[in-house]
Amino acid sequence: MKINRSFFISLALMVLVSALYRIMPNRPMGFAPQIAIGLFSGALFVHNKKWAFVMPLLSLFISDLLYQALYVKGLTDYPGFYDGQLINYLLFAGTAAFGFLAKNTRILNILGAALAAPTAYFLVSNFLVWVSDRGYGLNRPKTFTGLMQCYNDALPFYKNSIMATVVFSAVLFGTYFLARNYFTAKEKA
Repeated sequence: MKINRSFFISLALMVLVSALYRIMPNRPMGFAPQIAIGLFSGALFVHNKKWAFVMPLLSLFISDLLYQALYVKGLTDYPGFYDGQLINYLLFAGTAAFGFLAKNTRILNILGAALAAPTAYFLVSNFLVWVSDRGYGLNRPKTFTGLMQCYNDALPFYKNSIMATVVFSAVLFGTYFLARNYFTAKEKA
């Protein structure tokens, strides 16, 4: 895929706006566009997979830098960088793989990926929180019941993550299709 200047600027703005959105005060926790960006970039960069993984990571990293700056200034209780963050980054990068499944960009494929990616993220990340000895996961016991309690603790985040991924995927893919159809029609005219 040949990337023209306008397209590159649009992607850069998408990453920057999504990073700024993620640090907005009073945003529902878990309601963020990074998983949708992973899906979108996975579908868009199916032949250049490195960019598919870079886009959600770049958005996440910029927002974490901003969170860290706010934390250092005492403006938020959430640090941008924390122990175990590398695993979180790997999980977010993995959401692009779900975008590869939506590569033919049919609405049902996109919707399926928008439901599957946050579900996989929820299951894996909360399992890792539960199994961790770092004190995350409210120190739930290392039993099946403790694991289910850990998943139950995270259900509000999961619900918001599903909603955010569906909404932001609709915005990203919808805008892309409208722009692509507009420019295709303009070239034919």
